[in-house]
Amino acid sequence: MTRPFEGVKILDFTQVLAGPYASYQLALLGADVIKVERRGGEDMRRTPLSREWAERNLAPAFQAVNGNKRSLTLDLSKAEAIAIVKKLALQADVVMENFRPGVMDKLGIGYEALSAINPRLIYCAISGFGQTGPERSAPGYDGKIQAMSGIMAITGHQETGPTRAGFAICDVLSGATAAFGVSSALFQRDRTGKGQLVDVSMLEAALAFLSGQIADYSVAGHRQQLSGNQAVSRKPTANLFKAGDGHLLLAVNNERQYRALMTAIGREDVLDDPRFPDWFARQEHEPALRAIIEEALAKNSPREWERILGAAGAPCASIWKVEEVIDHPQITARGAIQEVDTPYGRLRFAGSGFRLAHGSGKLDSMAPGIGAHTDEVLRAIGYDAEAIAELHAKEVV
Repeated sequence: MTRPFEGVKILDFTQVLAGPYASYQLALLGADVIKVERRGGEDMRRTPLSREWAERNLAPAFQAVNGNKRSLTLDLSKAEAIAIVKKLALQADVVMENFRPGVMDKLGIGYEALSAINPRLIYCAISGFGQTGPERSAPGYDGKIQAMSGIMAITGHQETGPTRAGFAICDVLSGATAAFGVSSALFQRDRTGKGQLVDVSMLEAALAFLSGQIADYSVAGHRQQLSGNQAVSRKPTANLFKAGDGHLLLAVNNERQYRALMTAIGREDVLDDPRFPDWFARQEHEPALRAIIEEALAKNSPREWERILGAAGAPCASIWKVEEVIDHPQITARGAIQEVDTPYGRLRFAGSGFRLAHGSGKLDSMAPGIGAHTDEVLRAIGYDAEAIAELHAKEVV
C-alpha cells in the first residue's frame, strides 16, 4: 500500500530543527525530500553531544529529523547553483525553507521567482515571526519564542521562577504546524490546481498551541501564572507528589477518580472529611490534602503506585526517562520507535506519532551523508557525467 505523499517531490532548504522536522514528517509518509545543503553540510550535523557522531557529520540530533531524505550540496552564491535550483523547482511540488524573510528573494529563488516558473508550486517559508509585520526580520530561536509566547510565563515554580521546556518545544511544534500547512496546501491544490505560499510563524504556531490559555484570558480575564506541575484543570489531585523514593504524577480530575484514589491509598476516611466535600474546598485546603496523600504514597515506590492506582481507576504515572519509555510495553506493541539498518548498526528513531489503517509513516533509510545524492539528483534533471564533473571542479556542488 502506498503512503499518502508518495510521488510528492520536496526541495528542502531547511536546516537545524523546525524545518527539518517538518520535512521529515512528510518524508516518513512517502515524500521524496531532496535536502539542499551548503557544501560543508549544515551545522546540525556536528552538534557536540557525541564527538564520534559529529566527526561522521551525523550528529544524533541531525539524524533524528533527516531520515528518508536525499542530500544535494550547492553553493547558492554561484549562478550555476541557482540554475540547478530552478530546474529542480520545475519538477517539485513543494519548496521548504527557514531562512530569514527576504534571503531567498535576494538569491533569486524566493516564492515569487519560483512560482512564476511553476504555478503549481507550494512554497513553505518558516521563520520566527512570519513574512510580514514589524518583527519579520528578527531571528527566531526556540528559547526566544518560548519566552515571548507566554510558555515560560506559565512554566516553572513561583519559588524558582520561569523555566523553558526540557526540549526545543517551539521548534518542534512549528515543524508540525508547517507539515500540516503543506499538507493542507497539497490537498487544496488537488481541487484548484494552484500552488501557494505557506507562511509559518514560530510565534504564531506557539500561540495556536496555547489556545486554552489565551481563551482563559480573552474570555474570562484570567491571568496565567507559573503553575509548577499543576494540571490546567487546577484540581489539587492533578499534580506531582512525592512517592516512595521518587515522584508520582497524579491526573485525578473527577469525583469518581478522587474516590478511587482515596480508597486505593487506604484513606477512605478522607471521603467524609468535612474539609474536602468538593473541588472548591479541596483547592482551599490543598496543603492538608497533599500531606495526607503524600503520607500514604510514601509506603510504596512510584512504579508500584502506578500499577496499583492504574488498576483502581485513578490515573497517574511515575516519571519515566527517555531511555525507559522507548522500551515501554505499549510503545513496543505499537512499533512506535522505528528501526533502520545502517553502516553503523541498527539504529532507532521516533516515527510519525500516529498510525494509518494503510500507508503509515515508515523510516526506510537513515539520514544521508553530506552530498550523498548530489550526482544522482543532477543526472535526473539532465546533467551528464561531464557537466557534473565540471560542477564539482568549480565547487558549485
